[in-house]
Amino acid sequence: MRPHAVHAVIAVKSLDQAKSRLADRLRPEHRARLVLAMLADTVTAALAVPRVRSVTVVTPDPAVSALVRALGAEVHPEPRISDLNAALGDAAAALRDRHGPIELLALQADLPALRPEELADMLAAAPVGRRSIVVDHAGTGTAALYIGGGAIALDPRFGPDSARAHIAAGAIDLIGDWPGLRLDVDTAADLDRAVELGAGDSTRALLRDIGWSGRVHEAVRRVC
Repeated sequence: MRPHAVHAVIAVKSLDQAKSRLADRLRPEHRARLVLAMLADTVTAALAVPRVRSVTVVTPDPAVSALVRALGAEVHPEPRISDLNAALGDAAAALRDRHGPIELLALQADLPALRPEELADMLAAAPVGRRSIVVDHAGTGTAALYIGGGAIALDPRFGPDSARAHIAAGAIDLIGDWPGLRLDVDTAADLDRAVELGAGDSTRALLRDIGWSGRVHEAVRRVC
């Protein structure tokens, strides 16, 4: 494993825009709480990886800011341009201004089943001096974008069919058995799958509180 430290960035939009694809199953206030819970589990898992020196969350939302600061992450104010990729790029530039030519990792905010050992294994597998991605469970999106060298720009291309866009721009598609890392949650089926994999403490507590599923009570998170 390379000793180089990695600094992670995550973008989170305002909670009033949270998880619209779950609107038929969850009230707006529950969707907002779910976003916070999944973010808490994502940040907690990332910060538990020895190579991850910091996690910075780009957001305009004060509730998100308060949560991630309490977890030990940093907050970068969302730039005037509210595009996700612009926000991530702005945060990445600020981190390199502060720390020099560091390695960067852009993560989705909704990875409630992410385990630290998965992320550590992915970082160990990623090549030096290249941009690489982890394709999401659907096969079209990007769960993680890793920049394995300080001279390489983050150049995020998140959005519809982002995996293809990143690969077309030269990113390597990393192959590995990382189900929690690949499982970003957009739908009810995704959320059920996260529970089956073993969602983090915050997500499981929230789902129990709102009565999402009996399986939440039975699921045991596997910790290595």
